[in-house]
Amino acid sequence: MVANARLFWILSGFFLLADIAYTVWNVIYDAQGLATQSVSGAYALPIEWVGTIGLFLTAVLAALIAFYLRRTHRAQGAELPEDIVSANIDDGDAEQGFFSPWSWWPVVLAGCAALMFLGLAVGVWIAIIGGTIGAVALVGWTFEYHRRYFGH
Repeated sequence: MVANARLFWILSGFFLLADIAYTVWNVIYDAQGLATQSVSGAYALPIEWVGTIGLFLTAVLAALIAFYLRRTHRAQGAELPEDIVSANIDDGDAEQGFFSPWSWWPVVLAGCAALMFLGLAVGVWIAIIGGTIGAVALVGWTFEYHRRYFGH
């Protein structure tokens, strides 16, 4: 996480330098008199504000992400496995939760999602059927362990 925070600080500095270079370039371009006339003959602004503000906000966003990563790392109080050079790949495995190996409800939910997307293309009535069966399947999957194994 420390490496990520450093990378985002570097990105923030890069975007800030790019913003300064972009603004200076626009001012020099305007000083040469190349941007003073537009198609309608009206006077153009010396600084192109969309790019300047966009690059500045990109630098701010990268700084916010770096700040968040650094604060999160300090709040954890311990090193993450990816920050330790001698760590193994398996050290970063997180708990994924428990999944039923015999459950058919995810298959039914996937079929219902396919019916709902098909209903967007073909007709609303198919999406309604898919949504109704999907609601039943979601309740079945949620309350699957309120009955015994393979209980019907």
